[in-house]
Amino acid sequence: MSPPDNPTVFRDRIDAARRLAERLHTHRGHNPLVLAIPRGAVPMAQYVAAALKGDFDVVLVRKLAAPLQPEFAIGSVDESGWSYLSPHAAAGGADAGCVVAEKRRQLALIRERRALYTPTRPSLNPAGRVVIVVDDGLATGATMLAALHSLRQHGPARLICAVPVASAEALTLVRSLADEVVCLQAPANFQAVGQFYRNFDQIDDAEVMAMLSKPALP
Repeated sequence: MSPPDNPTVFRDRIDAARRLAERLHTHRGHNPLVLAIPRGAVPMAQYVAAALKGDFDVVLVRKLAAPLQPEFAIGSVDESGWSYLSPHAAAGGADAGCVVAEKRRQLALIRERRALYTPTRPSLNPAGRVVIVVDDGLATGATMLAALHSLRQHGPARLICAVPVASAEALTLVRSLADEVVCLQAPANFQAVGQFYRNFDQIDDAEVMAMLSKPALP
């Protein structure tokens, strides 16, 4: 008989970030670039970057949502326009026209966020660096896949996916593009990322802008 599935429920995102930083301790002092997938992972990446004495920024990607089902991801798109389409996209009701329209809409949102988040500077260059991409959890893994693909084009020395929790399917997907995957748990009873946090409040744009304007924690 297999053991019972008793996953950790994190107090909040900072609790999860602290545990991730402990697992990533070998990179402390080597100036890693820690990137958040906005918005939920931004306070986490800020914490991890401070703990590892690295730099902190965001990588902008968006999920592609199914028609009439905004929470159901059928794929993702990165800042360059490259997109990933899930094998389940058709089952979600997405025909070719829907995909094109959704990709256009999400790219417009990415451009808006870039102008909002880092209006006075370009994104930090990942070339030749250890790059750690943080998210608060992976359900489908689509947005992480887009982030990893985008960053791989810039020639990082090592590309690491770091998450507190993920579905088994998502981990299989992202391992194809990451040099290393650090995942604290992949519970068999995974249904949604939020079920593994006691406090899973939304992060708004104003909070993201404040953290990016003052990335170093005390």
